[in-house]
Amino acid sequence: MAVLPVLTFGDLKLRRKSVPVDPSELPGLQVLFDDMIETMYLEEGIGLAAPQVGVNKRIVVIDVTWVDTKTQEPIVMVNPTVEPYGEPGDFDEGCLSVPEVRGKVVRPTRARLTWLDREGKAHEADADGMLARCAQHEMDHLEGVLFTDRLSAAGKALVSGKLKRLSKGR
Repeated sequence: MAVLPVLTFGDLKLRRKSVPVDPSELPGLQVLFDDMIETMYLEEGIGLAAPQVGVNKRIVVIDVTWVDTKTQEPIVMVNPTVEPYGEPGDFDEGCLSVPEVRGKVVRPTRARLTWLDREGKAHEADADGMLARCAQHEMDHLEGVLFTDRLSAAGKALVSGKLKRLSKGR
């Protein structure tokens, strides 16, 4: 396994819409899945989307409990769909691609998730709490959207200096 470089704010690859994975590609993507998982843990994230490591495919890895439990149980999601629902709730989000920047993002508190796992088996789940939020955040990456795009005008103003420094640091 290898740790992958995480693209940061200002890299145009983060703004591309990802392409679906053909299930016939899954055997050749196993190393990528493992590398994404290793990178997520090393970077102390709870989710990582393939575009964040420069791969324009609809792949996400998530493990929202490992930080608290110290037990690693990653979920590999291929071609995920996320249908948010429920009451809106705000949360102070961060992102591996936008280091040292956090901001309040309002998202629905629940989401219906569907995906293929790394073996191609179909899954669906109703998620709430951190899993629903993380899945929505990672799905945004697959659409070329960053959490900073979802900040209020006041929130954007608060982080604008940091974002300018990140884009110049490329």
